[in-house]
Amino acid sequence: MAESMRDIKRRIGSVQNMKQITKAFEMVSAAKLRRAQEKAESARPYAEKIREVIASIAGGTQGVQHPMLVSRPVKKTGYLVITSDRGLAGGFNANLLRSLAKTVAERHQSKDEYVIFVIGRKGRDFLMRRGYPVIEDVTDLSDSPEFSDIRSIAKKAIDMFADEEYDELYLYYNEFINQITQRPLEKRVLPLADMESNEEESGPQALYEYEPSAEEVLAELLPRYATTLIYSALLESKASEHGARMSAMGNASDNASDMIETLTLQYNRARQAAITQELAEIVGGASALE
Repeated sequence: MAESMRDIKRRIGSVQNMKQITKAFEMVSAAKLRRAQEKAESARPYAEKIREVIASIAGGTQGVQHPMLVSRPVKKTGYLVITSDRGLAGGFNANLLRSLAKTVAERHQSKDEYVIFVIGRKGRDFLMRRGYPVIEDVTDLSDSPEFSDIRSIAKKAIDMFADEEYDELYLYYNEFINQITQRPLEKRVLPLADMESNEEESGPQALYEYEPSAEEVLAELLPRYATTLIYSALLESKASEHGARMSAMGNASDNASDMIETLTLQYNRARQAAITQELAEIVGGASALE
């Protein structure tokens, strides 16, 4: 019985140490989440302004067109998947990768019909282990990634579309809903066929003068806008990651508290049983001496 009590006490100590770790992770993720949300929100005005200018050129009186704005028959598809480098985030990566695998299985008959770009170690390892055609990956990003961190992979994805190596490009990432909820999202990046769709709803439109020409401005802005969409998705994915990790660590801390209560109850019962047994032995021994 004494050894059993020692085992229970040792388990209580282990769970208490685990709870301290998960609680620390939860607090760190909460702080990182606030910074990630602020960074994601600060990137939106830039993307919206680029979109406004592009919509003005493509849908205004200039009527300028560009291959990145035109849909073409789809023979091959590109996917850019954004996951995390680390785990301990609940179903953050698993739900997204499961959604991607389901979509790929439904849309494509062979691996020759699509290619995949991956941001994040978890996604890269998952897809490469299962033989998916991963052609480019970026890992070991910081918790506050910079635009330059994804410029190379974004440029390759956009250039391959421009070279007609595939005919559409989709983003797969976790959309940040709130601290508890993150939703896997598919978003088409290329072609940018709906740039002028909101022109009538957005009120009075600004008139721009272009130097050297509207065509050259459009050719410069479209790749930059597509890259900005990818970067914005990365920032939102980072916010989702921190939210998911904070929620997972919070649940782990709650489970640890429940386990400590259960083990403490077991320990007290074992201790009470040991005391009762000792009293019974003392009373038995006293009776035997009478």
